[in-house]
Amino acid sequence: QVQLVESGGGLVQAGGSMRLSCAASGRAFSTVAMGWFRQAPGKDREFVAAITWSDSRTYYTNSVKGRFTISGDNAKNTVYLQMNSLKSEDTAVYLCAARRFGGGGVLSSHSFYGSWGQGTQVTVSS
Repeated sequence: QVQLVESGGGLVQAGGSMRLSCAASGRAFSTVAMGWFRQAPGKDREFVAAITWSDSRTYYTNSVKGRFTISGDNAKNTVYLQMNSLKSEDTAVYLCAARRFGGGGVLSSHSFYGSWGQGTQVTVSS
């Protein structure tokens, strides 16, 4: 079991920046990938970004490419999401997710991940 705790959310003006953090504990040593999803009121959970620890490759949904950067510290079992040039449509609860062990699956799918944090609210005012 992996426990995830997000931090860093809040209120920011459009065009501003914010950095989210997600700390993993428990059996975090077996984590192979971590990701960020977001969910706005009345909408489905949406993939935002992910990173795989073996090769540090990063993946993004199109709407955040060039604005968001995912990074991580495997030794600290922590992943970050740096968000720049924020827009009102980025307003959502942001959730951290972790995948233990390898195997197949789609990294951008919420079913790929077995552990989830509680989420942190990000509100972008226009």
